Amino acid sequence: MLFIDSKERRYLVTLEDGGEFHSHAGFVPHALVIGAHEGVSLESTKGARYVVMRPTLEDFVLEMPRGAQVIYPKDLAPIAMLADIAPGHLVFESGIGSGAMSMTMLRAGATIVGYELREDFANRARKNVESFLGSDALARFEVHIRDSYAGISTPPRGRFDRAVLDLPEPWQVVPHLPAVMHAGGVVVAYTPSITQAVKVREALGRERGEWVAMRTLEVLHRTWHIEGESVRPDHRMVAHTGFLTAARLLNARD
Repeated sequence: MLFIDSKERRYLVTLEDGGEFHSHAGFVPHALVIGAHEGVSLESTKGARYVVMRPTLEDFVLEMPRGAQVIYPKDLAPIAMLADIAPGHLVFESGIGSGAMSMTMLRAGATIVGYELREDFANRARKNVESFLGSDALARFEVHIRDSYAGISTPPRGRFDRAVLDLPEPWQVVPHLPAVMHAGGVVVAYTPSITQAVKVREALGRERGEWVAMRTLEVLHRTWHIEGESVRPDHRMVAHTGFLTAARLLNARD
C-alpha cells in the first residue's frame, strides 16, 4: 500500500499481520489498514495523518526496492509505445535491472525472456514483479543469467516479436537480433548518453536494408504550478534521463 502524508511524501508499505508502519511522525498499525477501504485516512501515534491507497505502477517504480538504477516512468511509457508492446508479444529484454521495464511490458500482456548478468539484480526484479503484479505474472517472466553480447538463443516458442535493450553497450546486441526476431519486429534501446545512441544507430545501419524506420528521441517532463490565478511552469523539471532509439527489422536471418 502507499501511505501519503500531508506534505505529499510517499511511503511504500507491504502490509503484514501484526506489522506497523514507522516514520519520524510515529507509527500506524497495519491492522488499521487491512480490510479498510482504499483512500482511508489514518492518524499516527504522534498525530500525523496519512491517506492510504494502492500504488499505481508509477508509484511502485519510484518507491520499490531496487538494486540497479531504474528507467523512470516518463521513459517507460514511451518505450512501451515505441516497441508496440501488446498482449501475446514475445519480448527479448536485456538488462533487467530492478524490473521496472519488465513490469510495464508484463502488465501490457507481453511474455518476456530476459538476459541479466547479475543474479542479485535478476532476483530483485523477480521479487518486484511478484510484489506488484502477483505470482501469476512470473509464468510470463523468464530470466536467464547470460551475457547478451555473446549471443541470443531462439526460445522454444519461436522468434521474438520485440527487443528492449537497457545495458551499457546495446550496439553489441544488435547484430544478434536478426537471427532471433521476426521480420517487422521492433527494437528499442535506452541509452543515457548521445554517444551511446550514435553507436546504436551505427550498428543498426551497418547492414544496409536490414533495419528501417530508425529514430532517436528523448522525453522531457515538466510539471506546472497551478494555484488560483498563479499559473506557471514549475522551476524544476525532469529533463534528460536517456535517449530512446527505435528501429524495425526488415529482413530476418535464418
